[in-house]
Amino acid sequence: MARAYGIVAPSGGHMKVEGMDEFRPISAFSFLGRYRIIDFPVSSMSNSGIERIQVYVSQNPRSLAEHLGSGRTYNINSKRGKLQLLFNQDSRVNDVYNTDIKAYADNMDVIERMHQPYVIISPGHMIFTQNYGKLLDEHLQSGADVTIMYHKVNDADVAYRNCSVVNLNRQKGVKSIERNTGTVAERNIFMDTYVMSNELFMKLIHKAREISSVYRLVDIINAQNEALDIRGVQHKGYFAAVTDFKSYFDINMGLLDWNMAQELFRDEWPIYTQTTDSCPARYTPDSSVKNSMVANGCIIEGKVENSILGRGVSIRKGAIVRNCIIMGHAIIDEGVHVENQVVDKWGRVTNIKELVTTPDKPGYVRRNDIL
Repeated sequence: MARAYGIVAPSGGHMKVEGMDEFRPISAFSFLGRYRIIDFPVSSMSNSGIERIQVYVSQNPRSLAEHLGSGRTYNINSKRGKLQLLFNQDSRVNDVYNTDIKAYADNMDVIERMHQPYVIISPGHMIFTQNYGKLLDEHLQSGADVTIMYHKVNDADVAYRNCSVVNLNRQKGVKSIERNTGTVAERNIFMDTYVMSNELFMKLIHKAREISSVYRLVDIINAQNEALDIRGVQHKGYFAAVTDFKSYFDINMGLLDWNMAQELFRDEWPIYTQTTDSCPARYTPDSSVKNSMVANGCIIEGKVENSILGRGVSIRKGAIVRNCIIMGHAIIDEGVHVENQVVDKWGRVTNIKELVTTPDKPGYVRRNDIL
């Protein structure tokens, strides 16, 4: 799609996943044992024909850079297209300064050189699929200055607490975008997705910097509501947002439901990711696995139920893993019982024989730690 380039936005300082985000940005989080969250926005852009994609990252970029590589994994034509990782320096003075607007302003020279007349911006902390070609067509046909996407939910009182909500008029014009206060169940959750001309995008960045050093793109869009024609488009299908540790855990576990997973994964809309040339998972005669996702390279000697295992995980003899997310190359040693836990990469549970919490308060084992 030569008319638009894509941006995968940074999550900024308003999304925190305590523990896990010390090692990588949210967009680089492991997802379902095989993917990273970044795979979903980049795959949707690639499937939509967008050949120039910018991915913004500020801190701990190594994991994301290694995963994205040159972009060939995502079926991006290396002659015409480009997947570009762009960096900005986070402020150490106060996290409130770490906004998407600051990231864009730090890379304005790159944005100014983009020859595509339109930009499509998608978040790096939300999981959904979208045909951006159709979204751009809707934007052009409406004649709007800015088109945003929203998703109707009926649980905004207990979820999506760090997200924003969209208030619409009868013509689906955007009246305002405000923080979800959790007081109303049925809301239109703002998907942090925008379509606009690149010229307007640059003007908004400059204007936001003039008004406030802590403005995000949503803030300047809100402030310019009277001056701009802003339209909302409803998203259909699977949608989830990683806003904290509990939401990350729940989203992964929820997709163990086959019907829900089929909403997200469709044959005609592939989700690309890095692959590894490792052997298939190996199950010993004494092992037992139920309702779980097991990646390649795993060795299962114990019992696994309702869990997600990343690549190269080892579940030793007599171990019990229930309702857990075990990331790549982690080890659950002999006779260990873990339940409702997230074990980060290369973690090992060996000395503690029982590590059990309730589903409403899942536990976390840090990367490389030995318990």
